[in-house]
Amino acid sequence: MKARYQYRIYPANQQRQSLAQLFGCVRVAWNDALALCKQSERKPKSSELQKIVITQAKQAEERAWLSEVSVVPLQQSVADLETAFKNFFDSCKGKRKGRKVGYPKFKKRTNSQSARFALRGFSIKENGGVYLAKIGIVKPVWSQELPSSPSSVTVIKDCANRYFLSFVVEIQPIQTEALYPSIGIDLGIKTFGVMSNGEKAESPSYKKLDRKVRKLQRKLARQTKDSKRRNVTRIRIAKFHNRIADTRKDFLHKLSTKIVNENQVIILEDLNVSEMVKNRKLSRAISQQGWREFRTLCEAKSKKFGREFKVISRWEPTSQVCSDCGFKWGKIDLSIRSVLCLSCGTEQDRECDSFWRNPAMGGFQASVG
Repeated sequence: MKARYQYRIYPANQQRQSLAQLFGCVRVAWNDALALCKQSERKPKSSELQKIVITQAKQAEERAWLSEVSVVPLQQSVADLETAFKNFFDSCKGKRKGRKVGYPKFKKRTNSQSARFALRGFSIKENGGVYLAKIGIVKPVWSQELPSSPSSVTVIKDCANRYFLSFVVEIQPIQTEALYPSIGIDLGIKTFGVMSNGEKAESPSYKKLDRKVRKLQRKLARQTKDSKRRNVTRIRIAKFHNRIADTRKDFLHKLSTKIVNENQVIILEDLNVSEMVKNRKLSRAISQQGWREFRTLCEAKSKKFGREFKVISRWEPTSQVCSDCGFKWGKIDLSIRSVLCLSCGTEQDRECDSFWRNPAMGGFQASVG
């Protein structure tokens, strides 16, 4: 199976200029190829697009500067556009699962930038540096070693002007012994996750950073478009967003690793997040939790460590049934956090779903040590 490892880099001033030129050329190659696809009655093949927007464009005076950067990222950019079109067509035909993929869009200068190098465009040196064609040697901050030789590397510059190297490597599944046979997790807003063994996971608070983002966004809306001060404000907003995203990612990685290491079977509920965020009162809180990202991490790590990952139906009334006797009390308001069962008299936590704790209902009984 393939995995991605990302490391921070701090390029020199000259390398920053070379990377800016590379990102611009990659962006132009993508936009020119996409413009040709929109103008043509039938979409040209990837080889035809590369010949027009790269080979022939270099001979023209207005695109001669494409020769100053490596041709590998330009070819990969057109190949990525071909993949984007394939995903769009498969989504339209129903061959692709999940949310529908939109039509490819033009790339903007203010968004995050990236350029992908194939094997012939980069190499890893013995001193830990990474050579990029026509860029030079950059030194990543190696937080951990790569498990195998990478097949490609992507240079990324985010909206806050941070630079990263993202490697794609092939890894083998690792078989480790689990402490418990199974666990069910109910995701929520006030409490991020309630486990079937009674444990609760509290997510970090993003309120302080979120208030700063809202204040800066109001300031951004009043500033003149394309002005220097507006650009400074935009970068400040991006930095706060990155701090929120990094805090959330750190929490989700640690929680998902702990759950996968300790349990053989992991069960999550299939939440319809795209519909839930349409609630104006809860949309911001739901978006900040990262439920989908947590599910993706648990699924990927389960595959890596040989665990079994299961998802139950989103229509299962997990918060409406007593976990001890199976009595169904129906829907309750979100403000009610605990329920006293009228049948057996036990007090049930709203988030402690009966589906996880009662095997008779089809759930999975978690073993508590």
